[in-house]
Amino acid sequence: YASDETRELMPLPISMAHKLSLKLSQVRKNKELDWVRPDGKSQVSVVYEDSKPVRIDTVVISTQHSPDIHLQQLREEIINKVVKPVCGNWVDVKTKYLVNPTGRFVIGGPQGDTGLTGRKVIADTYGGMGRHGGGAFSGKDPSKVDRSACYLARYVAKNVVAAGLADRCEVQIAYAIGVAEPVSVMIDTFGTCKIAEDEIEERVKKSFDMRPAGIISTLDLKKPIYRKTAAYGHFGRDEPGFTWEITDKVSLLTK
Repeated sequence: YASDETRELMPLPISMAHKLSLKLSQVRKNKELDWVRPDGKSQVSVVYEDSKPVRIDTVVISTQHSPDIHLQQLREEIINKVVKPVCGNWVDVKTKYLVNPTGRFVIGGPQGDTGLTGRKVIADTYGGMGRHGGGAFSGKDPSKVDRSACYLARYVAKNVVAAGLADRCEVQIAYAIGVAEPVSVMIDTFGTCKIAEDEIEERVKKSFDMRPAGIISTLDLKKPIYRKTAAYGHFGRDEPGFTWEITDKVSLLTK
């Protein structure tokens, strides 16, 4: 999936949520907020008009903390030093801030919640925008299309939007076990395409190698780049090795 609503061609809600989580980690590690502890989460609700984001309605952010911090101080510092620097002009006087809404959060991590398994793919990808296959990414090597084909789908969608062929693009790819070529490739631009969707599909099929071995080769997925993907999302990040974020197929798609 890709959308032109942010510079990184990601949906604004998940983009902001990932950036808030990253900022929360940064203020902990650089001691700007020395009472912050490692466990935390974020959620951002955005108001859309005519399919475009206009403002942030609600920010939910929870962080584990040292036992000696007062809740009022915690909330003020998180809003002023984490939320507002990240969200900028997207927040306004009507924006609601729910910071540690359940109260104190001293015990966290596996001590507080045992039995956690895998990584929730919705949080790793687009935050509910775009349909999902359901298979987790983390823990799988690139021979598993649960992971590699989702990276390819992002690569395709981002290049389609970057090429100006659509404002939004969702790519669905289906595979059969033992068959290298996908059995189905479908493009949905939600009515934002600048040329016919059938034409976009044909250009995509000609421009991208969608076989599992081809995906691994094209995106160079045998390099040890996976640790960075395990936090702050797999998509929409300008990181070395995140080859699926490169828009190098634009010229091919616009020929």
